[in-house]
Amino acid sequence: MALKSTIFKANLQIADIDHGYYADHALTLARHPSETDERMMVRLVALALQAHELQDTCRGDGTLAFGAGLSDPEDPDVSLTDFTGRKRLWIEVGQPEDKPLAKACSKADAVIVYAFGSAADVWWRGIENKVSRLERLQVWRLPTEVAPALAAMAERSMQLQATVQEGGLTLSSTLGSVQVDAIRWK
Repeated sequence: MALKSTIFKANLQIADIDHGYYADHALTLARHPSETDERMMVRLVALALQAHELQDTCRGDGTLAFGAGLSDPEDPDVSLTDFTGRKRLWIEVGQPEDKPLAKACSKADAVIVYAFGSAADVWWRGIENKVSRLERLQVWRLPTEVAPALAAMAERSMQLQATVQEGGLTLSSTLGSVQVDAIRWK
């Protein structure tokens, strides 16, 4: 019998001071059996960092949602879809290959990768030249210590506050807070 995804619920309050976006999001995260808490929480942070695009890009008439993730490699980890069904934003976390990124760039207006973990620097050196021509692609690096700190905040039912200010994000809960200062590589 196949292992099933573990369901996590998160009430995420976002205060994005940089973009003037303030909203509460009731989220359901399905963590694939092979997905770590680190990766799941990075997906949540990616959503929080880009939530302002709901208003900025779709004027409030869009859907910001988690994709199938590891269950379907053809689906983004997080996406923003406008009311016409057009993919406005495709977000991947981790260290994806160059060909799926090129394919994603042909399907969405913008593609963002949030790389994390100790192997991210090696991954970037190996892929940088292959993706340099992809104009719709942005690549961000989360500091190595961020993902384990985020994983320590993972609970089956989470009450989280995300504050985005001066390009950084602070994620807080009753378990503490984590400062996320992503570095733009591309």
